[in-house]
Order: sequence, then C-alpha cells, then structure tokens
Amino acid sequence: MKKELNKKSDVVTVVIDVSFKDDIENVKHYIREEQCPLFYSFNHDGIIKFEWFLNEEDNTATLIEVFKNSDVWEELGNKVIGSPINIRFRELFEIEKLTVLGDINDTFKEKIQPMNPIIKTYVGGIS
Repeated sequence: MKKELNKKSDVVTVVIDVSFKDDIENVKHYIREEQCPLFYSFNHDGIIKFEWFLNEEDNTATLIEVFKNSDVWEELGNKVIGSPINIRFRELFEIEKLTVLGDINDTFKEKIQPMNPIIKTYVGGIS
C-alpha cells in the first residue's frame, strides 16, 4: 500500500470513551454476544473497524469505530439509534467523551448533539 502525504480521505473515525458500573462479565457479554455480532451481521463493506478496549481496574472502556465515509456511519447509526441494542448500550455505559475525526454532514451532527461530540476535521498527515 502506497503511503501518501497530506492526502485527505473520506474515512470517519469515532472514538467513544465510556464508564460502566455493571459487572464486567455482563459488559463483556454485551460487547461480544450482542453489539459486535449485530454490526458484523450488517456485512457492510463500509465498516473498517469496530473494536472495544476495556480497563477492568477502573471500569472504563473505549469503542473505536472506523467507517469508509460519513454516509456509512450515518446509515449504520440510523439503524441502531433508538434500537434495543442502543438502549442496552445506554443502560450499561455512560458516555464520557465522544470524538469524531473527519467530516460529517450537518444533519447527522444535529442528531448526535445530545452526546456532546467533539468533532475534528482533517489537517494533514501520512495515510
């Protein structure tokens, strides 16, 4: 794969930092047996990454989502917002910080406003 300097892509990366109070085994079950299988079942080629990282000592976690572009993120987000899987997410986790890296459209910006996102656009780098 050829590296390029300062070439902006359409990729959108979403970093969701959460805390939780539920039992760690319940949290792991939700991640492995409910949420991840749902996203996997979408079989969408626009999902580049969907990965969870846990810190069991302080009951925090980070979900990293990487999508081909803003349209993919919006399409999939609209499928899960308000769904039982999302309701369960909100029961288990408190969103501490939501960071969106990349360009997203104004309609979806409005839709995610209740989560107080930090939105950052591309400046430069190696891709």
